[in-house]
Amino acid sequence: MEFTAKQLAYVLRGTVDGDENASATKFAKIEHGKPGTLSFFANPKYEQYVYTSEASIILVDKTFEPKQPVKATLVRVDNAYAAITELLKYVSDKKKKARRHRSLRARWFWTTKFGKNVYLGAFSFVGHHTVIGDNTQIYESVYIGDDCKIGKDCIIYPGVRIYAGTVIGDRTILHAGCVIGGDGFGNAQRPDGSWEKIEHLGNVIIGSDVEIGCNTTVDRAQMESTIIGNGVRIDNLCQIAHNVVIGDHTVMAAQVGIAGSTTIGKYCIIAGQVGIAGHLKIADHTTLLAQAGVIGNIRKEGTTLLGSPCIDPKQYMRAYAKFRQSGAE
Repeated sequence: MEFTAKQLAYVLRGTVDGDENASATKFAKIEHGKPGTLSFFANPKYEQYVYTSEASIILVDKTFEPKQPVKATLVRVDNAYAAITELLKYVSDKKKKARRHRSLRARWFWTTKFGKNVYLGAFSFVGHHTVIGDNTQIYESVYIGDDCKIGKDCIIYPGVRIYAGTVIGDRTILHAGCVIGGDGFGNAQRPDGSWEKIEHLGNVIIGSDVEIGCNTTVDRAQMESTIIGNGVRIDNLCQIAHNVVIGDHTVMAAQVGIAGSTTIGKYCIIAGQVGIAGHLKIADHTTLLAQAGVIGNIRKEGTTLLGSPCIDPKQYMRAYAKFRQSGAE
């Protein structure tokens, strides 16, 4: 897809500095810009590349004042990062082909109910009494068990496994290999030290506008439901244990692990490799920095924590300075 600077300025409600007929057919990071590519500048750390980039067009904030000559044509917008996000989504939507058939190599039952314009790829399976909403796309080799309910405009990528009884809202995206509704890690120790499996008879409920990354697992509840709220974003390779509740619009980076029966508030930010113990409550708007270990409740909204066990970041850095001094001695 080709864009001119003039077209971009119109679509993104911006203005052009330079050649309004400059064009781009590909996206590139600003440090890798070449003729015919479109880049963006939003982080001050990358300002040096604005002056050296060979990109044909660079999106910048309207407030940006160059300190040196710029080769590229600049398209000035209110927020360059938001603008590139909007543009990438637009191009992605254009590239997606509308698929509206059910493959003869897929399997479903007369009790399965499909909405309008549902796509079901080859070798996928949809169980008894499961309901699939309008315009949902189920790619190849997907398993969906009995008694599930999946909303409208969802995308379920190849290799996803959805166990029986799962409920999913509208416009939710499940990436390849994620498993929704497997049994939680519940075992009771016998007197002789061996282990007896605890059956999990609950389900998983996922809200609308959720995105769950590749190879992430969300376990079914022992009783009642494991709940993922509306607008939640979960990265690849995360583990959500049984009976966990995640509040609306919380985001979670890769390799996060949350133990059973913990409740995470709304609008939280959980960075990579954070570990959270079970049966805890995490307040709304909490930020847990990378590799934080949470072993107690977080009751105050807006708290930011670092370290394991996690503490205030400034306190952690002071402690870390002491650790380094001890090592040097």
